[in-house]
Amino acid sequence: MRLPRVYPIVDSAAWVRRLAPLGVHLVQLRIKEQPREGLLEEIREAKACCTSSGMQLVINDYWELALAAGCDFVHLGQGDLEGADVPGLRRAGVRLGISTHDEAELARALGFEPDYVALGPIYPTLLKAMPWAPQGLARISEWKRRIEAIPLVAIGGLTVERLPGVFAAGADSAAVVTDIVRHLDPEARTREWLSVAAAAA
Repeated sequence: MRLPRVYPIVDSAAWVRRLAPLGVHLVQLRIKEQPREGLLEEIREAKACCTSSGMQLVINDYWELALAAGCDFVHLGQGDLEGADVPGLRRAGVRLGISTHDEAELARALGFEPDYVALGPIYPTLLKAMPWAPQGLARISEWKRRIEAIPLVAIGGLTVERLPGVFAAGADSAAVVTDIVRHLDPEARTREWLSVAAAAA
């Protein structure tokens, strides 16, 4: 499969709705630190928005709720894999992205035949404290050589200014969180991401 070059990650259906008119084609809903009640409705709202606007929705972590809402793409971290029914997801036709940070995690991820592999953090990130050192551009090239045709998503500390280098190193898609959602003008910044990514293609 081929992934869009820009991959925003947001924490609400409201953010999905903000991105929908801007030309974003792939978005991840990653909801953390919220009560489980109401999550299914949030996922359903995001899915309805994506369906009507032609965006692909990826659900982070909550694979059971993703199935209940009829979503067809899930992203799992290494810890999430422990309790996930990956064979069940595959039988339901759900595509799968998996986070990796080191050699052992990459080997484990490839055993699940993922639809994409994410590598991060590429640069230091403001989003949360990371136990891993920044991976850097050279690791992107190394991972891409290893996974070959499987799409590679770079994540962590990415900005518009860093995009060309990330793509030149071999990333197929660039995931973005803070550079959009914490920007003073998220819509303008999203358009800038899309423009720079298109120029780097």
